[in-house]
Amino acid sequence: MHWTDEGIVLGVKRHGEASGILELMTRAHGRHLGMVRGAFGARMKPILQIGNSVSATWRARLDEHLGNFAVEGLRLRASGYFSASHAIYGLTHLAALMRLLPERDPHAALYAEFERLLERLGDPAAVAPQVARFELQLLSELGFGLDLTQCAATGARADLIYVSPKSGRAVSRAAGAPYAERMLALPAFLRDDAAPASVRDLADGFALTGFFLTRYVLEPRGVMLADERAHFIVALARVLDGAA
Repeated sequence: MHWTDEGIVLGVKRHGEASGILELMTRAHGRHLGMVRGAFGARMKPILQIGNSVSATWRARLDEHLGNFAVEGLRLRASGYFSASHAIYGLTHLAALMRLLPERDPHAALYAEFERLLERLGDPAAVAPQVARFELQLLSELGFGLDLTQCAATGARADLIYVSPKSGRAVSRAAGAPYAERMLALPAFLRDDAAPASVRDLADGFALTGFFLTRYVLEPRGVMLADERAHFIVALARVLDGAA
C-alpha cells in the first residue's frame, strides 16, 4: 500500500532516539499518521514544524498499519510566525481543530481553507473573522452545522442578530427580544463575508462558535477548548485595538 499527497504538519511525537510519529492533514487522505525516520535530526526537524506544507509518500504493508512517511518540504511557513504572538497561538489552535476530524477521513474543502488561513496568519485583521468562520465550517463538516439563514421562530431572513443556544438556529431581533439575555449574539460577519467585523463582533463570533464546539464536539469527548484559542483571541484583540 502506498500513496503520495500534499499535507500540512499538525504535529510530531518522538519515537525512539530520532524517529517520530508524524500527524498530517492531507489534501486527499484526511488526517493521517505515519512514522518518519530521523524526524528529529538536523535535516528533517525544520521541515516537520506545525503549519509547514510538505509532499508525503506513505507506505505500509496493510492499509490498517501505521506505515512510514517519506517527506519533502514544500512551503516552510512556520518560521515566519515567530515574531507575532497571535500567529503562533493561531497556528496551534488551527492544528488542534484539525485533530478533531476523524483519522483518514478526507475533507478537501476544509483542507483548502486551512491552507488559506495559514497563508494569511500574518494579517490579523483579515484572518480573525476567517478563523471564526472556519470554526463554523468545521462544525458543519462534523455534522453539527448551524442554520444562520432564517429566523427559527418566524422564517424571516432579515435582522438576524441572535442564535438560540438550544437549537443552533438564527433568531430575528423582534422574535428574540423577550429572550435576549438567554440568546447568543450573531455578528453580521458570520452570515455575510463582506460585512466588517469590529473587535466586539469578533468576541461575539468566537463566543458563538466556542459554545457549539464545546457542546457538540468537545464535551462528548471529555475535553475542553484549548488555552491556545483563548490566547489567540486575546492577542488578536490587542493587535486590532492598537491598530484602531
